[in-house]
Amino acid sequence: MTVLEGEHLTKNFGGIVAVDDVSFSIDKGETVGLIGPNGAGKSTLFRLISGVQEPTEGTVYLDGEDITGMTPHEICHRGLVRTHQIVHPFENLTLAENAAVGAQFGGRNSGDPEERAHEALEFVGLDDMAHTTPDELSVGALKRLEIARALATDPEVLLFDEVAGGLDTDETEAIVELIRDIADRGKTVFLIDHVMRALMSVSERVFVLDNANLIATGTPEEIQNDRRVIEAYLGENAGDAMGDTADAGAD
Repeated sequence: MTVLEGEHLTKNFGGIVAVDDVSFSIDKGETVGLIGPNGAGKSTLFRLISGVQEPTEGTVYLDGEDITGMTPHEICHRGLVRTHQIVHPFENLTLAENAAVGAQFGGRNSGDPEERAHEALEFVGLDDMAHTTPDELSVGALKRLEIARALATDPEVLLFDEVAGGLDTDETEAIVELIRDIADRGKTVFLIDHVMRALMSVSERVFVLDNANLIATGTPEEIQNDRRVIEAYLGENAGDAMGDTADAGAD
């Protein structure tokens, strides 16, 4: 069953085409990765889906509903939430209060926001720090707080933008396991990451953007052996990159 779909999405900034006639569909409970070189249009596509920007042309559907042009909070209330590559928690609030903001103002669930906040923090391994502030957290813990804030909204679909970016090997492995746990809960995950080992290990399918166009879709194995993808992004040593934490930068 398709839960998230884009039809002929295009975004122009003056004479620059950032996303060019991109169509895709993602099934409920599926984990899909999005890769491509810098400037390919990955983050722009996420902004179109999450309502931060409106497409010049095309349509976004969530559970069959046209959400094109809705605001991010309206889309969040319908069950789609996005994390950000550079996290910006409320620094004057505790971790519990940070997560409760998502539960209170962004969520679909009518349950107790504080309870949902603590459930989200426990899930990401931060509940024992619930009453501390974000300035006491490592980069890896800040990424987990960002995920907790998203989970507190009770989402059906999560868009992760560079959730493993800037992490060391151990922190990356912890985030990969966390994404797997989220997927095991039946959530739909759509993620951008330049850490190829992380993205390929959790994705059932991978989309590849290059120069604003969707040039390939397939399983991780198919993508690693696709000549167009190798030439556009992965390079001839693509297999080696899958075994190493290769960070190629951001879109």
